[in-house]
Amino acid sequence: MGLMRGQPAAPDPAQDQPTQYPRFLLNSYVGVQLGYIDFPFSNSQVQPGFHAQSVQVPHFAARVFLIGHEFNQYFSAQISEMRPVEWVNYQNVNGDQTHHFVWMNVAGLTAKARRPLTRKWSVYAEGGLGVVTRKGFAINQSQVVNDSSYATILFGGGLDYFINDNWTLLTEVTAAPGHAADQQPHTLFLSGGFNYTMRRLPVIPAEVDSSGGPVWPKNMFQMGYITDALGYGVNDFVSKGAVPIFWPGTVQVASGLSINYRRNIFHARRFFALDWGADISSWKSKKNGERFYTASVYPVFRFPVLRTNPVELYFSYSLAGPALITRTNIDGQQAGKWFTFQDFMSAGVYLGRNRKVTAEVRIEHYSNGNLFPQNPGVTIPLGFYLGSTF
Repeated sequence: MGLMRGQPAAPDPAQDQPTQYPRFLLNSYVGVQLGYIDFPFSNSQVQPGFHAQSVQVPHFAARVFLIGHEFNQYFSAQISEMRPVEWVNYQNVNGDQTHHFVWMNVAGLTAKARRPLTRKWSVYAEGGLGVVTRKGFAINQSQVVNDSSYATILFGGGLDYFINDNWTLLTEVTAAPGHAADQQPHTLFLSGGFNYTMRRLPVIPAEVDSSGGPVWPKNMFQMGYITDALGYGVNDFVSKGAVPIFWPGTVQVASGLSINYRRNIFHARRFFALDWGADISSWKSKKNGERFYTASVYPVFRFPVLRTNPVELYFSYSLAGPALITRTNIDGQQAGKWFTFQDFMSAGVYLGRNRKVTAEVRIEHYSNGNLFPQNPGVTIPLGFYLGSTF
């Protein structure tokens, strides 16, 4: 803890100063790979009686490693999602002069075995479970390309280069076989990217911190009221604008109530904090007024924007929080299964010298990450949250 004017400062249990990643995150990593994807969609996927004049297959794709863990220098395991940036485009089906889109993605739970070649270079092989999901399309209620979701193997291999203990560059070839029963072609992904691994941080001497440094609340409890009274302009701006940084949804919520709890598990000295949270929420849909409920756990990335003595402004972003949803058909749209993911972004403020009062404005989104063919997404409008830290 810090010192105040040369005298020891008594630690405040509600405002502790963790400086290490929690034990379960040490040697865990996240990563991104970009590259060329080959999945040869064609009229072979079209049902009898239909024919597309042309089929455009995009080849730029991304694979995101949501979380991985290194058990030692030879073995790790990871969860990933791979998808093209744009969807397959079937044009002019039976002369209708219209574009029809087919999307697909591959979720993976894989193990990775590495063999070091030098201090910096190593080769690796990857293999495990893949889940391929495809959303087709219909014309006049007749299915043209069927939906599909099935388990398969996901495998590959590559070369990585260790820049330092945290950053690794990788190049890889990843593959999933086709599935004849669903007329699904094979998937081949040639990529390059990086991983960031969370290692034990250097110990910072207590005297480095001072009483003038930031206060990091340990626990936070909030209650929120959500309403569409101000429309969906903020949602549209960050999801459909020139630089989309959030997700749209075709199912809209009119109102809701939410109870939230967060706990800080890591923070840097000044500019970043990682929390985990949990919430229970009640929602009312906009079109038909249908009531449904969600329960979520989620990570929160929090970035202080402005600090003064009585006020602190911050920005938060949360993604891929596992959630349960009690209604899978909302306003006449199939929303997938009972399992989904919660994402939100918010602007907030801490008030008071010890940051005891907190308030946030938030937008939110639920979708199943294309794990299921039905995934319209649920748009949550502006929510106003008020709470306390302890």
